[in-house]
Amino acid sequence: MLGLLFDVSGTSTKPTILFTAFEPSGDDHASIVIRELKSRYPDLRVCGWGGRKMQAAGAEIIEITGDAAVMGMPGLEKIREHRKMNTRIAEWVKENNVVVHVPVDSPAANFPVCAIMKSNGVKVIHMVAPQLWAWAPWRIRKLRRLTDHVMCVLPFEEDWFRSRGVDATFIGHPLFAEPIDESALDQQVSGWKQGAQRIAVLPGSRPAEIKKNFPLLLGAYCKLKSEHADMVGMVAVTRPEIEPVLRQIAKDHGLDWPESLGLTYANTDAVVRWCSLALVVSGTVTLQIARQHRPMVIVYKLGRIGWSLLARWLIQTPYITLPNILAGREVVPELVPHFVGAEPIAERATELLEDSSAYETQIRELQSVSDRFAGKNAAIGAADIIARYAGLGKPSMHCSDRDGEDSNTDAAVSGTLGN
Repeated sequence: MLGLLFDVSGTSTKPTILFTAFEPSGDDHASIVIRELKSRYPDLRVCGWGGRKMQAAGAEIIEITGDAAVMGMPGLEKIREHRKMNTRIAEWVKENNVVVHVPVDSPAANFPVCAIMKSNGVKVIHMVAPQLWAWAPWRIRKLRRLTDHVMCVLPFEEDWFRSRGVDATFIGHPLFAEPIDESALDQQVSGWKQGAQRIAVLPGSRPAEIKKNFPLLLGAYCKLKSEHADMVGMVAVTRPEIEPVLRQIAKDHGLDWPESLGLTYANTDAVVRWCSLALVVSGTVTLQIARQHRPMVIVYKLGRIGWSLLARWLIQTPYITLPNILAGREVVPELVPHFVGAEPIAERATELLEDSSAYETQIRELQSVSDRFAGKNAAIGAADIIARYAGLGKPSMHCSDRDGEDSNTDAAVSGTLGN
């Protein structure tokens, strides 16, 4: 449920940056930018409808929103809750001097908030561009009305939006903002089970994703385990509350939870570092895996009727998963949409495990994908743009000067695709 932390009716005349993030990934992405802003401008007031990572980074969280995205609510109830929340946001912004609003991902939830902000004269700077290039290019007119700038996290997006009259900048992806501390991750996984093959199982974070896809991933793991006695696995989820949900899903589908399969939460980078192969639901996490160059099989279950009648006509790209979109070809097996059972997933995984050439080829291809983000730091780039629109000026020691790193701004479908 959404949790109220501060009095929504409270007033403040202090210039304020407002972030709104409605999913765990949005909480992640916003937190690194908030931390960067607060390091430059310690007295800057940053508020948010968001999660605990944003709060830890220095934001005053008005309402916690990430939990609802993780555990989920019935569709109609969720719509009603968001409408009530939008009313509270509209009341809050009238009593607070918001100079910049940063909606993070989740365009369906954020667009109504953007409309509220624009009606109050607030500058709106999107972080994580709505993936209109993938599924709804006709909505560009709506985006033009509801944004002053789009901070793009994928390399090709800047040109796409600018060519359609939307001011945009490629800032890099937040997942690539900080270098991977491999030594720390190695220490973290040193006590985990080891085997000749180590399989990561990543079932997503949205309730619908988990319900549809986890039985497939668990079934594929069980199939692989039956053929590889020395195989071990680890399920990675965002929050500990998801574990009983997964175990109930397994029980409901008549699937045993193998003793060789562990579970951890808020630990995705460590799981990726540990694994030799990942079975993953399509989304942002595929870039997190690509960043460490770990081979993977990507899946996303959809209803055949819904896909045939609607989704297949909306998707504008030849590929659906992010590594393949960025590569412009299928470098990772993508079973998207997936209509059947676990067997095809296990088969594609087996092909990689038993064909060293295919395995090494995917590693090289993922290296090329991750190289496209080199030289960009999303936190620094986003903070530069927000500071400019907010009129904050240059701090005494600009954080982008640390370690000789240059600013990113000098050149200044949700769901299965992920952001």
